Amino acid sequence: MNRPFVFINIAMTADGKIDTFERKGSAISSPRDKERVDRLRAEADAVMVGGRTLLDEDPKLTVKSEVLRAERVARGLSQNPIKVGVVTQATIDADSQFLNSGPADIVIFTTRQTSKKYLSLLKSRQVDVYVDNAEKVNLKRALATLKDLGVDHLMVEGGATLNFELMRLGLVDEVTAYVAPMVFGGLSAPTMAAGSGLKRSEAIPLELSEVEKWEDGGVLLKYHFKR
Repeated sequence: MNRPFVFINIAMTADGKIDTFERKGSAISSPRDKERVDRLRAEADAVMVGGRTLLDEDPKLTVKSEVLRAERVARGLSQNPIKVGVVTQATIDADSQFLNSGPADIVIFTTRQTSKKYLSLLKSRQVDVYVDNAEKVNLKRALATLKDLGVDHLMVEGGATLNFELMRLGLVDEVTAYVAPMVFGGLSAPTMAAGSGLKRSEAIPLELSEVEKWEDGGVLLKYHFKR
């Protein structure tokens, strides 16, 4: 398989929303879930996000726990996994958390729609930049590139469009979802998967492998993809 093992991790409300209609990265995870996510990051070789998450939420994508960072170093790894952005137009601010929180290697997959100004900025910051001569990033090729870079275990933290495209292309092995005991509502509030959508006859089949009911009122679900 010429790609890493790929797993999507999300936190969503009981009505399936991963953010409010305001799309400002609203907190959904409980303290226990935040610890779980931090450990997942620490165990991953790289963490990937899509364009809207990258530009609108400016995530750090670093391991928060000093103990977990030390464990990575003890295993001969860097303190943080590689940060990966998939973005059509990589208009990333020079002072962004994504570029400056670390230390961490950074990889950007983008398209010809990114201006030379921003490409130069990224390269000046020692970011590995891969430009597709197309309207959108070729995800299969991006994953193959990450595999060549030594990424065997890739964590995907959204957003909804990236999640859907990876699943639609058959590039995901596992989905873990923390379902919080709250409701956001909102027609425009994003769900786990967006994109163009599928007909019922084309629905992507999942196999539920684990269910955990937590004392914080949430539920942790783990799905594998049927092949």
